[in-house]
Amino acid sequence: MEHIAIIGNGISGVTLARHIRKNSDKRITIISSETEHFFSRTALMYIYMGHMKFENTKPYEDWFWDKNRIELKKGFVKQVDTASKMLHFAEGDTLKYDKLVVATGSKPNKFGWPGQDLKGVMGMYHKQDLESLETYAPNKETCNRAVIVGGGLIGIEMAEMLNSRNIPVTFLVRENSFWNGVLPKGESEMINRHIKSHHIDLRLSTNLKEIVSDENGKVKSIIIEETGEEIPCNVVGLTAGVAPNIDFLKDSGIEIGRGVKVNRFLETNVADVYAIGDCAEQHEAIGNRRPIEAVWYTGRMMGEVLAQTICGNKMAYKPGHWFNSAKFLDIEYQTYGWVFSERSKPEHEAHFHWKHEDDTKCITVAYHKDTNLFLGINTFGIRMRHEVFDRWLTEARDVDYVMHHLAEANFDPEFYKTFETDILKAYTNQLQTV
Repeated sequence: MEHIAIIGNGISGVTLARHIRKNSDKRITIISSETEHFFSRTALMYIYMGHMKFENTKPYEDWFWDKNRIELKKGFVKQVDTASKMLHFAEGDTLKYDKLVVATGSKPNKFGWPGQDLKGVMGMYHKQDLESLETYAPNKETCNRAVIVGGGLIGIEMAEMLNSRNIPVTFLVRENSFWNGVLPKGESEMINRHIKSHHIDLRLSTNLKEIVSDENGKVKSIIIEETGEEIPCNVVGLTAGVAPNIDFLKDSGIEIGRGVKVNRFLETNVADVYAIGDCAEQHEAIGNRRPIEAVWYTGRMMGEVLAQTICGNKMAYKPGHWFNSAKFLDIEYQTYGWVFSERSKPEHEAHFHWKHEDDTKCITVAYHKDTNLFLGINTFGIRMRHEVFDRWLTEARDVDYVMHHLAEANFDPEFYKTFETDILKAYTNQLQTV
């Protein structure tokens, strides 16, 4: 019986295993050194905030794996020998495979800062990071202040977590406005104000110089690059992005760049070896997408597609229209299609931006300034339907059509206040003044 070994039990690896089982009787082993069972990584923050227990983050009961004949192995893969199709574990044992899938996800970036490996320094990606945070920041008495370095989605989640326990937070963001490499100016500035309204000490255009140790090898303070200011703290969160978690593949003969290099079928340069999820790097980026996409949704899609190929129905990875969602403290964010920031906006892209007077809701609609083709939308504080925008993008609707039919895409329940009338009015006024 063909044996499929999957290294990594995140959304990509587990989706793959489930879909191989739906379509075949192959032997499947999922390997992880992080946890015994699959859990929802995006829900880690809610454990710390007291909204859930760890067992509530497991989408499947513990008996699910046996019932579906999916073997689970807890262990750390130290080396992959592709010639003999053998995995070597740090614990000393080995495992033979017929096909191997690398789905090892990401690890937090470290940029060689002095003190980056001290006790009390952590990312917020793995379950071990959560345990570390619980050790060093259980309450505001043990942790008088935390410093977060890096202004992405994980950074804002970590700020919210610490904030929920009344731990003072200083947030160092290298850019001059929060996430402005991704968000257009109006949205980025609204999020700056929202962060500050939660009494988080947001420092823009600010870099970390070093993390200072106390006499026990634990974080005592950080020093700011630009000013030399020293900020006493007990915890440092490193959230300046993530990188593929692939160090163990260095001598395997599998081609790696920043991630594991794959073609459109998610195949590597070595026969019977594939890579999916955060650790996979496309040789050629797909459309406007990045070659590496550390996104939950794309990881799930890759798992579904590769299962088809492994089960004999060879299928290329075609992720369709870009979409993503996140939360900035109390403000929900969704994006469909492409809305570029000022820093990366192509010449032909124009934006219509509307913001509610309460400063917690806004939308930005991107369109082609010559043809009026609808390119994408960002929404903050107003929930919209994915399938409606997906359809409009496929149908190549113009911006006028989208603005006049915006109410059809609204996802908010009955009795929620709606804003489409105000948005359309603002859009019409803008057209008249152009």
